[in-house]
Amino acid sequence: MRAGLSQTARLGQELKINPRLYQAMDMLYMPLLDLQAHLKTELELNPFLELDEEMEEVERDDETDGEAAAEELADDVDADSNDTGDTGDPDDLERDTDADVDGLDETLPASDPIEATADDEPDWDALLDDSYEKENGTTEPAQDSFDPFERVSGAQASLLDSLRDQLEYLTLTPRQRVIADEVLGNLDQDGFLGASADEIIASLNASIRNAAEAMDRETDDLPYYTVPEAEAAIALVQSLEPAGVAARDLRECLLLQLKALGRDDTLAARLVREYFDELAAHRWGELAKRLGVTPQEVQAASDAVAKLNPKPNGAESSNRTDYITPDFIVEKVAGEYLVFINDANLPRVRVSRMYQELARDKKRFDAEQKEFVAGKLNAAQWLVSAIEQRRQTMLKVMTFIVERQHEFFEKGVQYLRPLTLREVADAIGMHESTISRVTNDKYAQTPRGVLPLKYFFSSGLATVDGDDVSARGIKATIESMVKNEDPFTPLTDQDIVERLEAEGIKIARRTVAKYRDQLGVRSARMRKRV
Repeated sequence: MRAGLSQTARLGQELKINPRLYQAMDMLYMPLLDLQAHLKTELELNPFLELDEEMEEVERDDETDGEAAAEELADDVDADSNDTGDTGDPDDLERDTDADVDGLDETLPASDPIEATADDEPDWDALLDDSYEKENGTTEPAQDSFDPFERVSGAQASLLDSLRDQLEYLTLTPRQRVIADEVLGNLDQDGFLGASADEIIASLNASIRNAAEAMDRETDDLPYYTVPEAEAAIALVQSLEPAGVAARDLRECLLLQLKALGRDDTLAARLVREYFDELAAHRWGELAKRLGVTPQEVQAASDAVAKLNPKPNGAESSNRTDYITPDFIVEKVAGEYLVFINDANLPRVRVSRMYQELARDKKRFDAEQKEFVAGKLNAAQWLVSAIEQRRQTMLKVMTFIVERQHEFFEKGVQYLRPLTLREVADAIGMHESTISRVTNDKYAQTPRGVLPLKYFFSSGLATVDGDDVSARGIKATIESMVKNEDPFTPLTDQDIVERLEAEGIKIARRTVAKYRDQLGVRSARMRKRV
């Protein structure tokens, strides 16, 4: 065996994304409000950035001066610390956006839980209650207690607050209040009660037992809660507003609402109470025979039930207003649809001229300071460049969408054309992932309303004439047909297929059924009136 040395060469390729490209991709992904917050943060952290209070664009010579100052400093800084791998090519975004950047998202650390302290005396109501009595007699949440409703949705939190406020007006013993709070804690986001009376008292009694064991007390003779107390607490909460809250199922929810309306002795209440499944199946004739009434009376009672709220908290949730700040504004000017970036409220930033001049005086700084200044100056230049790059990219994408969907803006959703991300990417010379970032969580204010950009993208079907029609347009056509049908002879899926074929759209019956289900339109038998 011979010992010796050998040398081999291996060629490899590695994809690296420079910080400038990271920043550009992140800013493309940001909705308008997120970008606004990001710019405000950068203004606070980077002294080389300043507000352009005159709302003027950064002049080109300022950019050149800033780049020159940064280059002069970079010459005096170690090459390893300044080599970003940036080519300065504005087309880098399009070439490299298929790289995985999911790791850029940061997760906020969860706050440490705060342990509540127990009283020395075995006051079971106090042990189960997170409140304390002030000197003036009012009750307020404990300062160091964990709020179990802190992380629930706004709609649910609003419902719980409303129910708690209503309980404050009732005269309740501490024991009744504790078990009523336990009932509230088991409500889901729709207002339904997600636990039985047995489960509620089991949870309360377990807390009592654990507290006693922690204080080395006997657990045999404790003031445990009972099922009748839980049932009484459930009935108490069910008497509050909105009607139907704390119901265990849909049937009970509807009956509670009918009772609140004074209709618990009507035909509608009897149908819900005794024939709920038949009522849901619209078996008017069968129900009419059983009850000795006409099918029209059964259907009228069913219509009354249909007007009730199937979710106790649904009305409150539906009335919530979600405000959207559009990223684009599409307006018709002189017969043409023009696209504008809605960035009037964005901070206009530029590289500070004063700090540029300071950076030119290299004698002021040592090596470490030069590295810091060069980094901040480069970051400022990158940010200004990324903002403009984001703006131009978004304009290109939205302008193409408006041109492609011109008939939609003129005539309505039935004329929405099929469109994919790849089509937009190929048309404007960018990567498909770039288009995805531009259109994700972005909205446009148009003459047809405020719409998400994803609204304009859908698959399509070919017509007999060879034209394409979008799936969204077909759904709108189906919805219009159903809306204008004869309620006594509703359109079947086959009828809809035949009508679409008459308009040049060849589509399978099962596809019509799928679109109808997606629209929330019931079958012809369920829509039929008697």
